[in-house]
Amino acid sequence: MSNIRLYNTFTRSKENLSPIEEGVARIYSCGPTVYASPHIGNFRAFLFADILRRSLEFFGLKVIHVMNVTDVGHLVGDSNAGEDKLEKGAKITGKTVWEVARGYEDEFKRDLLELNIEKATYFPRATEHIVEQLEMIKTLTAKGFTYETSDGIYYDVSKFADYGKLSGQSLEDKIAGARVEVKDEKRNQADFALWKFCVGENANHTMRWDFSGKDVSSEAHLSEEENKEKKIGFPGWHIECSAMGMKYLGETFDIHTGGVDHIPVHHENEIAQSEAATGKKFVNIWMHNEFLAVDGGKMSKSLGNLYTLEDLKKKGFEPLSFRYLTLLTHYRKKLDFTWEALKAATSALQNLREIYQTLPDAEIPLASAVKEFGEALADDLNTAKALAVAWEIAKNENITPGMKKATLAKFDEVLGLELDKAAEAVELNESQKKLLVERETARKNKEWQKSDALRDELAQLGIEVEDTSEGQIVKRKL
Repeated sequence: MSNIRLYNTFTRSKENLSPIEEGVARIYSCGPTVYASPHIGNFRAFLFADILRRSLEFFGLKVIHVMNVTDVGHLVGDSNAGEDKLEKGAKITGKTVWEVARGYEDEFKRDLLELNIEKATYFPRATEHIVEQLEMIKTLTAKGFTYETSDGIYYDVSKFADYGKLSGQSLEDKIAGARVEVKDEKRNQADFALWKFCVGENANHTMRWDFSGKDVSSEAHLSEEENKEKKIGFPGWHIECSAMGMKYLGETFDIHTGGVDHIPVHHENEIAQSEAATGKKFVNIWMHNEFLAVDGGKMSKSLGNLYTLEDLKKKGFEPLSFRYLTLLTHYRKKLDFTWEALKAATSALQNLREIYQTLPDAEIPLASAVKEFGEALADDLNTAKALAVAWEIAKNENITPGMKKATLAKFDEVLGLELDKAAEAVELNESQKKLLVERETARKNKEWQKSDALRDELAQLGIEVEDTSEGQIVKRKL
């Protein structure tokens, strides 16, 4: 195995990966909250995690990868305030909260397939690990890290001396800056909910469990006083990841991934509760991807630029074009999404596939190129450089075609671009088919001016026509 150097957010430096178990890398990735359709900003994080996993497999490691599905407990305020996102989604759609969760989870997994993202070893749902979460809460309580208010059980960050060590903001700074803002029963504004009772704004929370972990959602609802007394409620967002991560990966594991927005709250809280519960280091390397911008600005629903894979497909782009686009920018740098950039990525991907598919059966990869490709990946997943190596091989006329194909195939194990994928057939409506037949007739009759005019007309309809010795080839116009 090569020396794999990864940027650790915790130490703010690149470090050699030294797996806890030789030959095995254990990774936890914060997965989706399944209350709405995932957008391409979400998928930048999942593509980054996929490249990490594929790279480690490229270097010969066995990867155990956990990606959670948050289907309860993620409040609108991302900490302790507001309505559960799943409950809110159910009200908007008119479906049950369970239907919302499973529907969007299915959509998310379909999108993963379309982006050629490898399936995680485990996809644990928060709702199926309530017992594990409650056990951890009870451990934290026994150790004196929690306190109870009228609406739930909270973690007291002042009891954890190193709180803030991931974000670099000291506990004193966090508490000092928040004290004047404390308006509820929390001791410090940075304190976070481990378990929310079904009282107040959450009195009608559909998903609910008693404090033994029994699902009481279908039982007759008790009064708010009884809910509080029996601790009937649901978990907070942060406890989910710690409990599921440790169940599948152990009390300490190798790598934890997520977006940079998770650093100051979610991941900070994961560290605090996990290390307080076990007395051990939670994660060795924390890795975070930067945001996806759109046209140089923020991506948001209010701006109308919260694009999904379906939005890309409606404009004629295949999802793997977006995968190619993300490879061009390092995961720790902001990626600016534009339709022109996606168009260029599509063209490049098509060209690389055309080169690959014209090559004869594979021989063996070029060792020096594989080494150079690996060195790029080992340097904190430098995908732009790795992709450049792939293009150098594709254009190199000094190696045999069979070796070139074998080398590109080896690279594609990491890049995941499906270089052997056949071009998708373009579906034409009756009007477009008629124009295409008219143009073919005009070409046969050598009516070149009419042929050109019909090609322009087809282009206006989003259809690109290329003339070859075998006849017309139809493509979706980019």
